[in-house]
Amino acid sequence: MRRATFLLGLLAATLSPFAASAQAVDLAAHRAVYKLTLASSRGDIIGASGTMAYEMVDACDGWAVRQRLRMNVTDRENREIEMGTDYATFETKDGLNIRFNMRQTTETAVTSETEGTAKLERPGGPGEVQYKVPEESTKPLPTGTMFPTPHTVAIIEAARAGKKFLSIPLLDGTTAGGAQDTSVAIFSWDKPAEHRFSALSKLNSTRVRIAFFENKPGGSPTPDYELGMRYWENGIADEMTMDFGEFVMKATLVELNILPKAC
Repeated sequence: MRRATFLLGLLAATLSPFAASAQAVDLAAHRAVYKLTLASSRGDIIGASGTMAYEMVDACDGWAVRQRLRMNVTDRENREIEMGTDYATFETKDGLNIRFNMRQTTETAVTSETEGTAKLERPGGPGEVQYKVPEESTKPLPTGTMFPTPHTVAIIEAARAGKKFLSIPLLDGTTAGGAQDTSVAIFSWDKPAEHRFSALSKLNSTRVRIAFFENKPGGSPTPDYELGMRYWENGIADEMTMDFGEFVMKATLVELNILPKAC
């Protein structure tokens, strides 16, 4: 994903206005593999394919997430380019702390890299992020900021509550600019239906689209990146579309393993 990271943030002053819902979101520790195919192109890209591996491990006091994306892109001059992203985080379950590391490569060259930590004063921010890479720096995080896992939980809770739109600053560590603004459109709350993976067949799900914007006054009305997906109520995602601007990739879930929880 532009940041080709997933993951896959929300609201103001408290973790979420839906945090006290009668049925809490029970996230599933899991490993998933997605097949990437070219859905459409608006520019010079005529072919693209790849894989994305995603792992979310319950580490008792936190969630350890790793995502690895590999993609081969072909342009109109038949030049093939290999692109990759390795992204890892550790988030405490209270939603207040995150460690992150992200490296993007094109062929063998590193094109983007971030590493650092962030802390919120309370659920929903404010707080600050401290970068080690690409350079030592500290940036404030606005009130309302969430990290990726609370962001996912808040989206699912909002869909369950019948909400249609959310706007939330998200800090996932994939850029060196601090928090990004996210606009989340929620299209449905769907009842369980048969699925090729039985672990998903008995779960409700929601279809959403998330647009990511640079968080600054007078920023562009055009999103940097857009992500569409189907979220099951345990946080597992499928039927993703990743809009990079010049081309759109489709990600299809091809392997899924539910992992035991540590606590």
